[in-house]
Amino acid sequence: MSDPTPVTKADVEAALERVGLPDGRSLLAHDLVRALSVEGGIVRFVIEAPNADVARQMGPLRDAAEKVVSELPGVTQATVALTAHGPAAKPAAPPSLKIGGHPKPQEGPSKPSGVKRILAIGSGKGGVGKSTVSTNLAVALAKAGRRVGLLDADIYGPSIPRMMGVNKKPASPDGKTIIPLHAHGVTLMSIGFMMEEGKAVVWRGPMLMGALQQMLGQVEWGELDVLLVDLPPGTGDVQLTLCTKSELSGAIVVSTPQDVALIDARKALDMFATLKTPVLGLIENMSMFVCPDCGAEHEIFGSGGVAAEAAKMDVPLLGALPIDLETRLAGDAGTPVAAGEGVMAKAYAQIADGLIRGGMA
Repeated sequence: MSDPTPVTKADVEAALERVGLPDGRSLLAHDLVRALSVEGGIVRFVIEAPNADVARQMGPLRDAAEKVVSELPGVTQATVALTAHGPAAKPAAPPSLKIGGHPKPQEGPSKPSGVKRILAIGSGKGGVGKSTVSTNLAVALAKAGRRVGLLDADIYGPSIPRMMGVNKKPASPDGKTIIPLHAHGVTLMSIGFMMEEGKAVVWRGPMLMGALQQMLGQVEWGELDVLLVDLPPGTGDVQLTLCTKSELSGAIVVSTPQDVALIDARKALDMFATLKTPVLGLIENMSMFVCPDCGAEHEIFGSGGVAAEAAKMDVPLLGALPIDLETRLAGDAGTPVAAGEGVMAKAYAQIADGLIRGGMA
């Protein structure tokens, strides 16, 4: 019996002319066949689609081409690869979300739909641990079963992303709605999520007010028992905007015990009184330092100043928190100390319990 006639490239190409695309033209007519080789009875070639999206739809076409070539006399093996000439078409990017700008006019104070209460946490000056208190109080309230949101309105110095261990950009499906992030049981939004790390926010007052209005009104906060707003220190534009444009349930002022801090804390208290925002209480931070070696208590910043101020203003002293190394380390690591079970976690849990029992959270 004589050997079969060897298959040739012309035979393979003639067979491929019978493999048509939906428009009726063949693979060869579309110039989709590449690297055709015939070695004895082994045939190899590549079908090159214009892009990956088209290639994913051409599986049946590849199978048909392999079948017609395999059936040719003299072919012992047909190998057909399917590849793409270029990358897959990129999906259309959602509209870009721009943060900051002139605020939109409002008829009067409002609050996000689904949010029962908004509590502002302020301080007269920086460096008193206001953001640390805000973060841990939010986590403590969440651990107590409350649905909690935390808005970092400290535009110039947003620290909530680091303290909560979140470093992602919120999604925006339409360039207007902002989908918040979540960590440790708390719903989060911060200008820090929207800005490149290390970049300064160089904005005038109207842009600050516009950004705050966006983060309150455009964020999908969902159903919350309480939204805590971590204010920047002082008595500026952000505080004025929040107090006049939002339905605040009240404010909490954080201070350290020394006289210099209390001078500024009194200004914060006066600001809230002027803007007719009820002060729910004061929190004394850095009230003492407990020596880890001997257990002795050292009142580095003095003592009793915030308690005396609370009594003078006839508002509650919600808690006194010591200087604590674990609190600082936990905040830097992105897991607030209130998320744990130690002494400081219990201290924040006690403050949270007081707010809940008082109907403030």
